[in-house]
Amino acid sequence: MITRREFLDAASISAAAVAFGSAKSYARILGANDRLNFAVIGLNSRAYAHLSSLAANKDKARISHVCDVDTTILSKFAGETRKAMGEPVAFEQDFRKVLALKEVDAVTIATPDHWHTPMAILALEAGKHVYVEKPCSHNPAEGAMLIAAQRRYGKLVQMGTQQRSSPHTMEVADKIHNGLIGNAYFAKAWYSNVRKSIGYGKPAPVPATLDWDLWQGPAPRQQYTDNIQPYNWHWFRKYGTGESLNNGTHEVDVCRWVLGVDYPARVTAQGGRYQFKDDWQFYDTLTTSFTYPNAMIAWEGKCCNGMKYYGRDRGSEIVGTTGTVIVDRDGYEVYDLKGTKVSEAKAGSQTSSTDLVGADSMTDAHFANFIAGIQRGTKLNAPIEVGNVAVTMLQLSNIAWEVSRELKLNPAGGHILDDPEAMKGWGRAYEQGWAPKG
Repeated sequence: MITRREFLDAASISAAAVAFGSAKSYARILGANDRLNFAVIGLNSRAYAHLSSLAANKDKARISHVCDVDTTILSKFAGETRKAMGEPVAFEQDFRKVLALKEVDAVTIATPDHWHTPMAILALEAGKHVYVEKPCSHNPAEGAMLIAAQRRYGKLVQMGTQQRSSPHTMEVADKIHNGLIGNAYFAKAWYSNVRKSIGYGKPAPVPATLDWDLWQGPAPRQQYTDNIQPYNWHWFRKYGTGESLNNGTHEVDVCRWVLGVDYPARVTAQGGRYQFKDDWQFYDTLTTSFTYPNAMIAWEGKCCNGMKYYGRDRGSEIVGTTGTVIVDRDGYEVYDLKGTKVSEAKAGSQTSSTDLVGADSMTDAHFANFIAGIQRGTKLNAPIEVGNVAVTMLQLSNIAWEVSRELKLNPAGGHILDDPEAMKGWGRAYEQGWAPKG
């Protein structure tokens, strides 16, 4: 655990914010046992949405601990947590010490992708419920491991595909299932952004505030360079999964939900890194097709060109035999066969779309659903076995892109058929001693 002096030096916040930074203090707070104790792990960008949503649900939950391998990020977030929650918070650099605490009921994981499954499995083994950001895994094998671990330990795992808890999306999905546009057979999802180049990284000394070994964790070791942490890891294959998993997961999940499909029979993917020449190891432009016996899903990602479709930088188009639905995070529109709008519905408030935090009412509702699942046994909107399907689909599209050919799949579980080379991408190599236990 970092010392109080290190914490105060890095944060430059008042002593009042951390005066009760001991886990034991929570037992003395009135009503402490009526609320769940959450630990938030991985505190850059998306974690601030976790903070916002737990603050929105603080009548039922508190943040007892925050954890990050970078003490600068850690101390800043701890100060913001103290202000948002109105309560003291304990802070820790090594998440394993947090998992060892009996008073922690649930963890939220907003770390880099390569840590999602290994950390979630360790949390389940420690008896914690888990809210894990998408993608729930770095590769298909890990997704299967996480599902097995959830079943083995019996705790809840909710994946952070928050549109599953969006009232208007739930409404239109139900309407489509009941014939709103006849037989829905095609869905297209898209994402557009204007990301900048990450340049070419230079070897650099590891910052004194960063535990680089723990940051790498399960990933094979490499020298620290100055363009990976805290965000650009998304674009390196050791740690991230590309824009398809970073953002495409949300809309592809909506598409398969409303079409009522799971794993496809075939997947193709074409794309490249066109906008810049740099260390970015994925595509900046990709088109993917998932083919089913009687349906198809397409996803198009443009990382570096913000041209919108239907006036939206992200969304889903659902095509049926009698009409079309356009749905995004802010509402939906219904069109007839000639493309004339016949109805629409708007969300009560606008949601975040391309910023790095994404705090919004959907995430509030998704956390509320998770909390209700723990406290009252309410059915989760995105349990891991459901959330993992879209994740695996898009990981398979990454594999199809890497091998430059169509993949034929077993629809029962998504395994690649008759292609040993492509099937090598089902898992990954781990640093010795850090591999997750499936």
